[in-house]
Amino acid sequence: MQGKRLYERVAQAVAGDIVAGRYKLGERLPSERDLAALHDVSRPTIREAMIALEVDGLVEVVTGSGVYVRALRRKHGKPAPADVGPFELLEARARIEGESAALAASHITDEELAALETLVAEMEAENARDVVMSEDADRRFHMAIAAATRNSAMEQVIEGLWDARGRSLQNLRFLEKARAEGVKPRIEEHSAILAALRSRDPRAARHAMRTHLRGVADMVFAATEAEAMERIRAEIAGERRRFQLGD
Repeated sequence: MQGKRLYERVAQAVAGDIVAGRYKLGERLPSERDLAALHDVSRPTIREAMIALEVDGLVEVVTGSGVYVRALRRKHGKPAPADVGPFELLEARARIEGESAALAASHITDEELAALETLVAEMEAENARDVVMSEDADRRFHMAIAAATRNSAMEQVIEGLWDARGRSLQNLRFLEKARAEGVKPRIEEHSAILAALRSRDPRAARHAMRTHLRGVADMVFAATEAEAMERIRAEIAGERRRFQLGD
């Protein structure tokens, strides 16, 4: 297991438990919190591992309810090709794109700022029509900032991070779930990045970019919650029925 990413190690361990019969077909896995304690990892790592197992066909992640065993063997006989996990990718982007924004603040032209403003407007318009097109404008916004650094190495690294986001089966499944919960590019955060760049303030640009990408991580984490919401809904429904019976 040496050299494997944390989420891969967890996924392999849980898959082993499923194949060995420790979890039965249709059974709900232990809570995310319990699995995190059992494997001594963070909850985002558990969430990445569960998505990897879902891609393998072993489990189904039911938003608001939990993770359920759906098969006792992987549908292709072996794990799907692993790539960068969604949360580790966002962590890398926050650090690297933060520095990209800081460097761009010292070099960006008025023409480039105008192009970024157009992309923010495009994102806002597409959020109401087609989230996939909005995400495309989002990528072009971030790549335009990378180009404004005048550093081709940094531009290539950031392009590689975005390519990883679109290549990994785990990331794509994560994106599907986030979209289903209404996650879209946040206009106000992109506007804050643009304002910092317009002021040519590297520190403010770095802070705005990191705040944005950490906010994305928080938003995706909330949108892919597999347990708490259904329990809360059930409790509310129970209280409502009791109240109605009291009439």
